Amino acid sequence: MAHWLLKSEPDCFSIDDLRARPKQISPWDGVRNFQARNMMRDDMKVGDLGFFYHSSCTPPGVVGVIEIVKTGYPDHTAWDLDSDHYDPKSTKEKPLWYMVDVKFVKKFKQMITLDELKQHAELKNMIILRKGNRLSVTPITSSEYKFILSLA
Repeated sequence: MAHWLLKSEPDCFSIDDLRARPKQISPWDGVRNFQARNMMRDDMKVGDLGFFYHSSCTPPGVVGVIEIVKTGYPDHTAWDLDSDHYDPKSTKEKPLWYMVDVKFVKKFKQMITLDELKQHAELKNMIILRKGNRLSVTPITSSEYKFILSLA
């Protein structure tokens, strides 16, 4: 099993939005970075667990746990002219962008902030803590996953 960290701006899609969805499942759509797309398309597997991370807010941080429940498939929002995620270069015949479906597992009683994550030597190699990292999807190690769970 692999582990992941998936970032979303809470004013666009929050962990509470996921929890409110039917069956607490939602597509993780709108990713428009090839490296993140490749991970969703090629590496994420059903049953993988990850953290839901609220980004571009004050403070940013890990707010809960999600599970991958459907592997990568074409992101149809790229073909929707009315979508914020529309991309005219992506077509049904040659999709550029992919998404996975995620399921709500749990929300933490309180956010584990980015500043708190930075305080722990056990997490020093996390991609999200690297200067300049802006990827919305990143892998995390099993030990990082377990350590963050211990903070919750």
